[in-house]
Amino acid sequence: MSRIKTYDRIVEESLKLFNEHGERNITTNHISAHLGISPGNLYYHFRNKEEIVYQIFRQYRGFISARLAVAEGQALSVDDLVNYLDTAFDAMWRFRFMFYDLPGMLARNAQLQQDYHQFVHTELKGILAGHFREFIRMGLLKMDEADIEPVTLNIWLVVKFWFAFEQTAHPGEPITEADSRRGVRQVLSLLKPYVQPDFLSTFTSLSARYVD
Repeated sequence: MSRIKTYDRIVEESLKLFNEHGERNITTNHISAHLGISPGNLYYHFRNKEEIVYQIFRQYRGFISARLAVAEGQALSVDDLVNYLDTAFDAMWRFRFMFYDLPGMLARNAQLQQDYHQFVHTELKGILAGHFREFIRMGLLKMDEADIEPVTLNIWLVVKFWFAFEQTAHPGEPITEADSRRGVRQVLSLLKPYVQPDFLSTFTSLSARYVD
């Protein structure tokens, strides 16, 4: 087994274990046993669990950045608005363990803390603001420039904590990918007051996709 293949398997299988059992409950010994490799082999690739978590965060950041990217000159549509929300919740589902105990993980991992805050407060904030300005320009949304930041923050808060909310709202029931549909619908309800009349019918039809 090549170094690259082992490295990638460690990251991939760790993500599965973290999502299923929670990052705090999984040790490097659990990961090596799950993979059928020695702890020494794992430590050859990663000095500790925090380095594995950091690499998973890099995957999350790359997934979000790639899926939300807009090519220069590309026109946006109402469908894009919903597709971006699908992307956000898809990412939260794929990397859901990160948001069960995010403050704790950040406190234990200085590099993760630095890069996470840089990504959320600089890169992601800029991407979302750019999308909203384009939706305003095309006449889909009507809001003042000053409204963009608080509205995007509200959306981020709903997305970030949605699965945690679902867990508390339905104790004892497993969280599934389908739960993200209710999250998309919740965010769309935040945006509906800003949708202009010419787009309201299309917006309503798209929202209907997320009704249980």
